[in-house]
Amino acid sequence: MEQLIRSFLHYLRVEKGLAENTLLAYGRDLGKFSDFLEKTKRKVPDVRRDDVVDFLGSLYRQKLDSRSVARHLVAVRHFFRYAHLEGFVKEDPAQNVESPKFRNSLPSHLSLEEVDHLLAQPDTKTVRGMRDKAMIELLYSTGLRVSELCNLRVADLNHEVGCLRCIGKGDKERIVPVGRAALAAVQNYLQGARGQLLGMHSSPYLFLGRRGTQLSRIRFWRILSDYGRQAGLRAKLTPHKLRHSFATHLLERGADLRSVQLMLGHSSITTTQIYTHVVQERLRQVYKEHHPRS
Repeated sequence: MEQLIRSFLHYLRVEKGLAENTLLAYGRDLGKFSDFLEKTKRKVPDVRRDDVVDFLGSLYRQKLDSRSVARHLVAVRHFFRYAHLEGFVKEDPAQNVESPKFRNSLPSHLSLEEVDHLLAQPDTKTVRGMRDKAMIELLYSTGLRVSELCNLRVADLNHEVGCLRCIGKGDKERIVPVGRAALAAVQNYLQGARGQLLGMHSSPYLFLGRRGTQLSRIRFWRILSDYGRQAGLRAKLTPHKLRHSFATHLLERGADLRSVQLMLGHSSITTTQIYTHVVQERLRQVYKEHHPRS
């Protein structure tokens, strides 16, 4: 099955143009499915609908939530769709397997006070502190994904216009506005810290590690998590939580879903609609404040 998975991932990369992170996720999920088939002594051509259902059941027994199980099912569905088209299986066993039901609840986010406290943590008198302050300010100001932040190049930021160019999922380009505080923090980093990190090396990337090379996603996760603990945040801080905070705070202050969708880089408005009840709560508040018989 490993060879067939590699062939499928190559198809997704070449024919569908999926991002590398998406391909890695598909590979991990299908790796679990491959392990399941090996344990149950099933070959790909022999897989039936009940086998796919049993695989999903095994994920639940591993304490995965419904959203994670649904993600694995998507990977299995696309894999068998490909296998069927290429003639590796006669029938698609995943075609009629129902997706797990789950509620689209609003992801957790930081309050404004927590964001302010977080942004006050980096010591901007140090090289590392200037870099970290710029990264966190920029992430909260733009709602970028962590991979998008780490892949930013110096040339992607337009200080005069106050925006940046970002390459998101599926190599789709978008323009995102940047706030004054984030621009100032990035400018301070460029003038006072990036050159020291760069040393004798050269790099097009905006944010660098100690050796002057591109900062990795894993390293940024650790940096942000450390500052979260330093700020006394109760729950673990992740880049995605900061992205949700960006979206939630925009909507709470009157931004429309379509604008937030464009800034987040969601290909479909349905993805952004997890924030719908933020809009509904704001509308209720407006009604209470302004309607004469509220």
